[in-house]
Amino acid sequence: MATPGVEAALELLSRLSGVRDPVEELRNLRVAVEALQPGALRERGPQFPLQGLFVLMAEGDSEQISSCIVILERFLQAMDPLYVIRNFGEQLQKGLFHHHDSVKILTISQVGRIVEDRDAVKEILNTPELLRQIIYCIAAEKMSVAKEAIKSLSRIAESPEGLEALLEGNLLVDLKNVMAKSDIIRYRVYELVVNIASASADSLNYCVNSGLLSQLIEELTGNDMLVRATCIEMVTSLAHTQQGRRYLAQQGVIDKISNIIIGADSDPFSGLYLPGFVKFFGNLAIVDSPEQVCEQYPIFMKKVLSMAEGHDQTMYGVAVDTLGILGSTVEGKLVLHKTGRRFQHMLNRMGCQAKSGPAEVRVRCLDALASLFYLPPDQQTDDLLRMIESWFSCLSSQPLELFRNISTQPFPDLHCGALRVFTAIANQPWAQRLMIASPGFAEYVVDRSVDPDKASKEAKYELVKALANSKTSAEIFGNQHYVKLRGYMHEGPYYVKAVSTTAVEGAD
Repeated sequence: MATPGVEAALELLSRLSGVRDPVEELRNLRVAVEALQPGALRERGPQFPLQGLFVLMAEGDSEQISSCIVILERFLQAMDPLYVIRNFGEQLQKGLFHHHDSVKILTISQVGRIVEDRDAVKEILNTPELLRQIIYCIAAEKMSVAKEAIKSLSRIAESPEGLEALLEGNLLVDLKNVMAKSDIIRYRVYELVVNIASASADSLNYCVNSGLLSQLIEELTGNDMLVRATCIEMVTSLAHTQQGRRYLAQQGVIDKISNIIIGADSDPFSGLYLPGFVKFFGNLAIVDSPEQVCEQYPIFMKKVLSMAEGHDQTMYGVAVDTLGILGSTVEGKLVLHKTGRRFQHMLNRMGCQAKSGPAEVRVRCLDALASLFYLPPDQQTDDLLRMIESWFSCLSSQPLELFRNISTQPFPDLHCGALRVFTAIANQPWAQRLMIASPGFAEYVVDRSVDPDKASKEAKYELVKALANSKTSAEIFGNQHYVKLRGYMHEGPYYVKAVSTTAVEGAD
């Protein structure tokens, strides 16, 4: 049975068609609909008289159109996708020609929802003009419209029928026509192609056969430096999937990227694309094998190390990020450890930069160090613990105090970054011994007054939780401190101690 609120909304909806000035009625309807619980309309559904809303959305001022969009979105979300496309398909298609971008977004998002229904997707595929207009929305001036179009088309391609419809025949011609409009639009189509190719091996094969993927690769390895910088981001996304990595290896793309890095020293414009190429290998190492990637493509590690030792702040930041990515796995940590003193010097420089470098570099160093120092409890062998402890000692003469000083500075990014470093080492016995030996550190950890904002409270809570859940912290910290840690953990990150006050008779 429908709630009174739903019936009131439906009453307002039914009155729209006969009203001369609908703006006030739309305001009331909007308020009524927004006050409803999300499931209330669904219980009352599935059919609602929405024709009047579509008519009003096609005309009127900005406020009228905006109200119609909000109201329609609420009603359409409550309706069966198959019913929507069968009864409002024509109105949705008209919405793609509307001058108001928000109407286009409403239409495209509804198509994205409809195609997730097995039966409804067939109706969409039987309306090629609707799909064609969504494809042309990739070229929309407003990026939010283009993004919604890419998202919906990616969803359409998740079904075998949708994949075939998009990447074969007339719609493929439309995609290529859209690409020809400008460089920016061409990159948007590449983004769509990579999204589709990343879904499955079959999807990738369709993208290959369409010729669009090979076109992206040609641009990546071409002579235009700015194009390289843009294309490498999409190729990196593709490399996150197994079928993508296999395709890139078979086509010799990874070797070509490696050779471009080798030749970068003699290229005065390499700064435009080199950061992206290095990030590509960093991501490849993590999803594949750090040791294997570094052995197969030695120029990658060589370039990262030289960037980490150089004076270009942009390149240094990329190198630090990449070291953090590599060192996020035990295998990656061991690869870095093999570089010996060179890596130790880098750690010392990261410590110096974290202390007094430019603000952005300081934060990136802190994040990388947190990644490098973390060891999962089930991988804490004596050798690995000694290795991380030796790395930590390379940062400065008093590394724990270094991060304590950073954590007391009134900059949330630095404060939280330092807390993340503490959290990374918190479950390692050597670090716990350093913490308890540092005067006031145990008290600092459970002091809520030093964490004023939400992000700081959450970062501190992660530190407390890591210490409280460690098997060795009770013995090393002692019972008194351990009980406080457990109490803090159970109270949660946002706990505020109640302060009682007593009223005194006669007081002002």
